Amino acid sequence: MRRLLLILFVLPLALLNSCSGDEENTQDLLTKGGKKYGGEFKFMSSEKIQSLFPTHAADLYSSRIAAQIFEPLFMIDPATLKVTPLIAESFMVNSDATVYTFKIRKGVKFHKDDCFGGKTHELDANDVKFSLDLACSGLPENKVSYLLVNRIKGADDFQKKSKSNLPKSGVSGIKVLDNYTLEITLERPFAGFEAVLAHAALGISPREAYDNYGKKIDKHPVGTGPFMLEDFSSEKIVLTRNPDYWAKDEFGNQLPFLDKVIVTYSENKRSELMAFRSKEIDIVLELPVEEIDHILGTLKEAQEGKNVRHKVESEQSMSMMYIAMDCQSEEFKDPRVRQAFNMAVNREKIVDEKLEGEGWAATNGFVPDLANYPSEKVKGHLYSVAKAKELLASAGYPNGKGFPELEFYVNSVEGSGTHKACMAVAEQLEANLGVKLNIKLCSLEERMAAIKSGKAKIWREGWIADYPDAENFLGLFYGGNIDSGSENVNSFRFQSEAFDALYEKALSETDIAKRADLLAQCDQMVIDEAPVMPILTDDHVVMVNARVKNFEANPLEAIYLRDVFIKEPKAKKEDL
Repeated sequence: MRRLLLILFVLPLALLNSCSGDEENTQDLLTKGGKKYGGEFKFMSSEKIQSLFPTHAADLYSSRIAAQIFEPLFMIDPATLKVTPLIAESFMVNSDATVYTFKIRKGVKFHKDDCFGGKTHELDANDVKFSLDLACSGLPENKVSYLLVNRIKGADDFQKKSKSNLPKSGVSGIKVLDNYTLEITLERPFAGFEAVLAHAALGISPREAYDNYGKKIDKHPVGTGPFMLEDFSSEKIVLTRNPDYWAKDEFGNQLPFLDKVIVTYSENKRSELMAFRSKEIDIVLELPVEEIDHILGTLKEAQEGKNVRHKVESEQSMSMMYIAMDCQSEEFKDPRVRQAFNMAVNREKIVDEKLEGEGWAATNGFVPDLANYPSEKVKGHLYSVAKAKELLASAGYPNGKGFPELEFYVNSVEGSGTHKACMAVAEQLEANLGVKLNIKLCSLEERMAAIKSGKAKIWREGWIADYPDAENFLGLFYGGNIDSGSENVNSFRFQSEAFDALYEKALSETDIAKRADLLAQCDQMVIDEAPVMPILTDDHVVMVNARVKNFEANPLEAIYLRDVFIKEPKAKKEDL
């Protein structure tokens, strides 16, 4: 990481001459606190967005946009990573932490929509129950049932009864006490339940929209968020300001400030960088260090003000990039094979040489560094070619003989950091074990289809925390999540009764330190059984146009736009 940190600290200093000078508005300020209304915020997605309905939009790319339209009961504060109230104004928990009572915020209105006859209605507890019932359902479109099933009382039974439609009664453990009070009863205590309810996929939607649009609901999102859908095509997504949004900032200004949010698609990272340089977009997400020079130009250009005035922000991401294996396939059902693959890969070399220091090698467990989590207790796989060969031979494949040549599915573009890392993994496995993997670059949708069909035996995958809790990472390995409907949760079909028992014990533990220790034990079991190959955690590095204010990079890699505003930098005299 030395090279990355050097760039982040040196570049802003080099650009001081081009970015200095007082700023002024092109129009009179319309708000208190020096903020202003208006303007468009534009960015690019590397993956096509198929749905904007919360329970369908489970991947990072879709949820970033859906989160502008829908709001869950709570949110994760991007600055502090603490759970804060959103649709739930307040809540209480009973003495044994199994019954939650939520007071629903009054005055929150859904977007005006045809499902309301062109009008709107105020959100109430019935809407919250409907949305949570839907998230517990067994409907094929629901990709997030793993969040609530086996946690809320009656959710498991409801999931089994709702494979084709939604029973009106809903989940027995979710009850409406009155229009502004909701009660949720859990199967057992769960210390992280409020954080789960901050998941973007649990954004509140009205039954009227679901009943009106049916299977087309993914293109007709109706929420309470700061932005509403204006256009959804194969080329772009356009969101427009919600004039009836309920929230205000610290100065009493009604949010949001932006008029529009426009999302288009990038062919590759280079095209996205060029779009930033030509001011077609306002931000570059997942900024690759090796490409910075291509967007910034020379130091002379920076000093002469010929590049885009900008800032670079970096946060260590709560993410893990890993290689997943189908644990029930003929190739990877033997844990010795999986362990051999893990020990044959030098992660430090991949980060230092292939990625030029960008990222952090996964040398401990599957869970990245989190506050109050003892990651140092988890001992990762040591790089040992001799031990890896011994394990593979004991599994019946001496020097790789007899092990089939496999397609290695990587959802990325050619030349990207992800592609380079996966190429390095494949090269080391061939050199050290005699195993041949052929990289197949694909889209996220193509990778998921290959996994579902059983065609993919090994693939690249990534997990970014939905909320800052080790449980969110370890839940991927829970046996009860294999058929959860989520495309990312336990897609590698790992099953271990010992792990499941320990994981369930951790969830029921209310003592924070004991809970963390139990989760660390779960983490160690994942390493020992080796259903996946943890490779690296990343830094979330973004480049933002200087005109964009109040945007902050965060470890969850989420996008929060309700407080963002546009304030154009003052033009230099030579530019006039």
